[in-house]
Amino acid sequence: MQKLILNQSLLQKLSPQQIQFIKLLQIPTAELEGRIKEEIEINPALEEGAEEIQKNEFEAEFDEDSDYDDRRNDELDIDGYLNQDELNGYKMYGDGTFQDEEEREMPMASRHTLADSLYQQFGFLLLTEQQRLLGLHLLGSIEGDGYLRRPLRSIANDLAFTQGIYTSEPELEKVLHKIQTLEPAGIGARDLPECLLLQLRRKKQSDLIVQLAIQVIEHYFEEFSKKHYEKIQKRLGMSQEEARQVLLLITRLNPKPGSVEGDDDRAHYLTPDFILINNNGRLEVTLNSRNAPELRVNRSFAEMLDTYHKSDKTNKNIRETVTFVKQKLDSAKWFIDAIKQRQATLMRTMNAILRYQYDFFLDGDENRLRPMILKDIATIIEMDVSTVSRVASSKSIQTEFGLYPLKYFFSEGISTESGEDVSSREVKNILRELIETEPKRKPFSDDKLEKMLNEKGYFIARRTVAKYREQLNIPVARLRKQI
Repeated sequence: MQKLILNQSLLQKLSPQQIQFIKLLQIPTAELEGRIKEEIEINPALEEGAEEIQKNEFEAEFDEDSDYDDRRNDELDIDGYLNQDELNGYKMYGDGTFQDEEEREMPMASRHTLADSLYQQFGFLLLTEQQRLLGLHLLGSIEGDGYLRRPLRSIANDLAFTQGIYTSEPELEKVLHKIQTLEPAGIGARDLPECLLLQLRRKKQSDLIVQLAIQVIEHYFEEFSKKHYEKIQKRLGMSQEEARQVLLLITRLNPKPGSVEGDDDRAHYLTPDFILINNNGRLEVTLNSRNAPELRVNRSFAEMLDTYHKSDKTNKNIRETVTFVKQKLDSAKWFIDAIKQRQATLMRTMNAILRYQYDFFLDGDENRLRPMILKDIATIIEMDVSTVSRVASSKSIQTEFGLYPLKYFFSEGISTESGEDVSSREVKNILRELIETEPKRKPFSDDKLEKMLNEKGYFIARRTVAKYREQLNIPVARLRKQI
């Protein structure tokens, strides 16, 4: 027997225009231009240029069309949105590749890559044809940081199955040793100890400090990595000064030899989303001009619909054409509206951040940053916290004292002895200063740092000290210890 059950549920729905706006709000300026060009390519109803103020006869008729109104007011289930990429034939991409607005030659940085350098040097080695083929395959397996992490056995199997070249691990090892003689020193190493040893063996072997450093890496690398210097010093019978020189020598070696050359020949540019200007003590923030493109609905495309509108509406092909044209015009208008809404939301949010952190923006002093969370700005601009989060994500502002990501200005607050709220960033700066001035032979523990901060009026727990230290990428006291 079937039963009728009534269930009550609450669903969040987003209109197509809201979805469009959310996607555009998240992307940074560097990607916006590419996203716009991409939209123009897939939508013939959209084009670059100033929007026409005067309303033509078609637009008046189009606005009165009931089908268009119904589709514009249509809503989309949030679950459906998360599980599909296309809506009513309208493809909404969340990202794009930045391209310059005009077709013109741009100066680009040129680099000699690691691969270029290695292949060039490899050509001067005296090798048999078999060794040359093996060497080329080994060079192709070296990663960007200069290491060869693939086991030689796997490389031998690859050569046999893919190229019909049969070899053995000892033969590959012999060719690898030749590659390891190339520059930079340490190239082709299979792990960090081998990388350091390759560099040490190129130094003067009669030097006592070099000999001791080689022994440390060969026999006591684990103790060295854990900074058990006293144990190593005792076992090798080194004096305090010798131990200090050995440590200095090893720490000056390059753990990533591939970074000497660099494996990326592309030049990277930072594009700020906002620009801050101090106009005689008055701070003014503006949007990057690339955030304000001039877009409009293609007039000829609109007139095309006007022509079809006066044609025989009973013809199936004409009806399909009218539906397609309306759909593209609908998408074009939505896109233009979303771009305008993006501009307004960006400026509204940035102006709120500017007012909240005004003292910092005057001179760039980190100690003048106020505690600020997303909810603070959301309350000021009367928008949802998620909207502020999307604006802060991947956005930056250019100031007279540097380029800052918007996330930089958000931090939690900490109460001082006087009851005043200070930014956690200020506490982190003081923590960094304490660690930088600590005795190197006996670094401060987290407990000691907690007491020192409490004495300065910053009441935070030891676990908070540990959290801030980790966020600053500072290791524990034992690993900061030096001779």
